[in-house]
Amino acid sequence: MPSNDVRILAQAAVPTAAVGAIAAVVSGVVAGGKGAIGAVVATVVVILFMGLGLYVLQRTAKSLPQLFQAMGLMLYAAQILLLFIFMAAFKNTTLFNPRAFAVSLVAGTLAWIAAQTRAHMKAKVLYVEPDSTASSAGDKPEKTGHSS
Repeated sequence: MPSNDVRILAQAAVPTAAVGAIAAVVSGVVAGGKGAIGAVVATVVVILFMGLGLYVLQRTAKSLPQLFQAMGLMLYAAQILLLFIFMAAFKNTTLFNPRAFAVSLVAGTLAWIAAQTRAHMKAKVLYVEPDSTASSAGDKPEKTGHSS
């Protein structure tokens, strides 16, 4: 991953982990040890799902920019489907508290989205790559604009 992508990933994952830690403490106080485990599992699921999604979207944007928007929509639908499968697999689990898991999952997802949005807004991304051939060997670009 290019350094800008890693920076955005870190700027989204760190606040999500902090929200997950707070959720684990609160869930531990409210629901006991199983609540804390549920919050930790939810935080790990959010960071894995959203981080993998960000990675896939960045690769798609670089290799197939014309499919970026469609890939984003498909990716989010796939993430929701995978989350439903995960929830169905652990529906009757006694490993963790499902309510603490659900609340932590929503809090972590909202934290990720907010942090990723902030990271993208602060990132200095070139929308147009400068043409290196126009400035090499003393070539002057043609004047194409209005000259008044």
